[in-house]
Amino acid sequence: MNKTSGIKLTVVIVVIAAALIFSIKPLAENINLGLDLQGGAEVVLQAVPDEGQEVTAADMEQLVSVLDNRVNELGVSEPIIQVEGNDRLIVQLAGVDDPDQAIEIIGKTAQLEFVDPLGNVILTGAELEDAYAQIDNTKSANERNQVAFKLNEKGREAFFNATTQYVGQVISITLDGEVISSPVVETPISEGEGVISGGFSTFEEASDLAALLRGGALPVDLEILSQRTVGPTLGADSLDKSIQAMGIGFIILFAFMIIYYRVPGIWACISLVVYSLILLWALNLINAVLTLTSIAGFILSVGVAVDANIIIYERIREELYHGKSLKASIDAGFKRAFWTIFDSNITTLIAAVVLYYFGSGTIKGFALTLSLGIIASMFTAIVFTRQMLRWMSDIDFLSSKKLYGGI
Repeated sequence: MNKTSGIKLTVVIVVIAAALIFSIKPLAENINLGLDLQGGAEVVLQAVPDEGQEVTAADMEQLVSVLDNRVNELGVSEPIIQVEGNDRLIVQLAGVDDPDQAIEIIGKTAQLEFVDPLGNVILTGAELEDAYAQIDNTKSANERNQVAFKLNEKGREAFFNATTQYVGQVISITLDGEVISSPVVETPISEGEGVISGGFSTFEEASDLAALLRGGALPVDLEILSQRTVGPTLGADSLDKSIQAMGIGFIILFAFMIIYYRVPGIWACISLVVYSLILLWALNLINAVLTLTSIAGFILSVGVAVDANIIIYERIREELYHGKSLKASIDAGFKRAFWTIFDSNITTLIAAVVLYYFGSGTIKGFALTLSLGIIASMFTAIVFTRQMLRWMSDIDFLSSKKLYGGI
């Protein structure tokens, strides 16, 4: 018996068990759940162009970009924004605590303008570099909540020229044509920084405006066609059933692999645990959103991982039937199975990449989970499992050919 191999194998098993135990809580707390699992809001929006104009593909592309920025300002991770037809958008916001507030923000045009005393536009929100809410306790109650802004280089120059020209006069700040602040210019402003005060009854209102301004202005108006709220009960029920189904599936799969493939089957089960941990941590690190379609991608990639193990073990059996030693059969089995596994996984990976590139929303989630799963399964099957089987073949009570399906 090779004691070194036995020690290495024991250490690996202990590490895997510890990783599994200590991963359950952080994974459960940190993985982002999608709308179908966590609940949230779904809004269907209609693009409404100005009279005599049409909604272009460029308008829709800009709408998606602006709405994505706005939703991220709300603290929503990985919003799903899909274009439907030529002039509609479907926005899904998972885990939104206040759907009405979110809907109000994403539906506003948010065209900010600075207007001189003659009614001419000095600059627009396009020249904003940053905007954030703040509280100035030295001001009166109706001016305490403010939105501080910073202009880019072009905006700073235009703002400096205007404030120099109109000292002692009013420069109005309007949002979507409505005056929200009318400050009197006291001195020329060269730094390109200022505040919008007045009209904010709460700090949250100022924060909402700052979020709108950071997100940018919509190229066309939006009309809300429909909205619905998905309750967390439905999401929790879907998640519980998915977890239950996966649990039953894994139990049946583990039983089959152990009964049919014996010792290699046991290690196949351990390998699947390692594969699952790698995939879940990878999804967690890139802040991916777990939806029902993502779970489907995970389950499909499990099938790919199991298939790789089966191909390898069948090749090892064939080598054992031809009278080779156990270690030689393991090496030959992996060599013979490598290109079969590689080719099948690469073709599946190509299909997943195409789905991710051309798909949208939940289709991308499915493709991403499947792609990561394929990469993880190739590592666990070709590298990890091979080394573990080699160490197992060095241990006397695990080196019998009968334990590996041989005669």
